[in-house]
Amino acid sequence: MNRAAEKAAPEAAAIFVDAIKEMTFEDARKILNGGETSATDFFKEKTHDKIYGAFKPIISSSMDEVGATRSYKEMMGKYEAIPFVGKESFNLDHYVTNKAIDGLFYMIGQEEKKIRTDPAARVTDLLKSVFGK
Repeated sequence: MNRAAEKAAPEAAAIFVDAIKEMTFEDARKILNGGETSATDFFKEKTHDKIYGAFKPIISSSMDEVGATRSYKEMMGKYEAIPFVGKESFNLDHYVTNKAIDGLFYMIGQEEKKIRTDPAARVTDLLKSVFGK
């Protein structure tokens, strides 16, 4: 599951660039003056659905390649064959895709917190000028 998420992660870069291009002055002001993860929150709001659409086919393919989906379906088939057990409607690819996106935004949020609080984390001139109050 982790390898599937890692394969999908590079797809997010272009989606983030598009979000930056569409950013308004008001969005930038809110990010600059907002909380410790306001930039992460902006990206999550503006990009989540597009990232999901980009990640899901890659994750599904990766999960199929390693046999995870087949194994899960076999296991669920055996579980559902037990008398008096109801059918479960759990989509493994959907679950892994959402967890991958959650992980991506968690890592971005952690980096944003570090940039906002630790001057040593401001490694570009732009970050130094924006956050070097």
